[in-house]
Amino acid sequence: MTSPTDRISQALWIDNSSDLEKFLDRACLAPEYFMDTEFHREKTYFPQLALVQVGINDEIALIDPMCLGSGNISRLFQGDGLAVVHAAQQDLDVLSQSVGSIPKRLFDTQLAAGFLGFSTPSLVSLLSTFLKVSVPKGDRLTDWLRRPLTPGQLSYAAGDVAYLPELRQLIVDDLQKRNRLEWALEACEELRVRPTGPIAPENAWMRVKDVRTLKGKSRWVARSVAQWREMRAADLDIPVRHVLSDMVILGIAAKAPRTEADLAQTRGIDRRQASGSSGSNILAAVQAGLRDSEQGDLYFPTPDGDDLERSMRPAVTLVSAWITELARQQDLDAVLLGTRQDIVDLLRQAPNPRLATGWRADIVGRDVQDLLEGKVGLTFRSLEAGGGLELQPIADSHHPS
Repeated sequence: MTSPTDRISQALWIDNSSDLEKFLDRACLAPEYFMDTEFHREKTYFPQLALVQVGINDEIALIDPMCLGSGNISRLFQGDGLAVVHAAQQDLDVLSQSVGSIPKRLFDTQLAAGFLGFSTPSLVSLLSTFLKVSVPKGDRLTDWLRRPLTPGQLSYAAGDVAYLPELRQLIVDDLQKRNRLEWALEACEELRVRPTGPIAPENAWMRVKDVRTLKGKSRWVARSVAQWREMRAADLDIPVRHVLSDMVILGIAAKAPRTEADLAQTRGIDRRQASGSSGSNILAAVQAGLRDSEQGDLYFPTPDGDDLERSMRPAVTLVSAWITELARQQDLDAVLLGTRQDIVDLLRQAPNPRLATGWRADIVGRDVQDLLEGKVGLTFRSLEAGGGLELQPIADSHHPS
């Protein structure tokens, strides 16, 4: 196998269908391929796929979707080859929307490294740790849509996949030594099948900054106006902030304007937004939100939700502390083991909570249930004993010793 630096220097630039099909003929026969994407979404609602980097065996292809029609690349994803990607979540989102499909099998080096104690590591940090190589960090201001790309851009893009074969093998070897490879593969499949694409318009209000400060009817109005903003941005393919800023939504929600004159007085709104069809649509959204408010309070179904019963919040804190300790003992990224939402789902007895199934159940076992039932309690080990939390049985008060 050639070295990563040789792969980078010999990377193929593909911008025509003939070369792409020839490369895909080879790639579809490979047992694994190494992939990354470059995209922009700063000026659009939907991400713009600008480049797809694919490595197989000893070659790297830099595929220009702007000249090809990105749907051609989907042939690679239909095969049985394993896609090796670093931090794949955004790539999957972009591919799903731009290509219309995602790989059938996935290995995420960032996610897998979480089972070795790393917390969402960058590719640069993993390459430094495992391969002892230093690679330049990317310029976040690079315009990947401009053509032609510079030699430096091409080299950097190829570098994103050039080291993945060696990196993946080292991570897999370490996972196998710890008997954690199956855990990592299960987590990668969870990521692969996770829903992608734009947020549902009716849930867009939960991303409005400081929306939690709103109460009562104002929260419903914010929900309705944010829903209209999301759909408008999608229709125009522009960022939501170019339709209305978060600050404007908060102001509209607080005042609930009923007329164009009232709307024009809202902080941050300009005359163009307050008048014409935009103004009418915003006012209609306000009225829809006020009507919806007759249903009662509006809560947050999010990991930091405020709809959890107050009596259960101490239980969340208790379980969270133990999961954090378990992650430390097991040398795992705590976020992988269990998020607050996972804990809430378990406490609410949601169907198939993640903490009660799969590899998480292997680690957590009955600990959480015993905590909730009062069979065990959390104590702190002495510093002489190494510190940290541990579970101690609680004597049954009805059966004194």
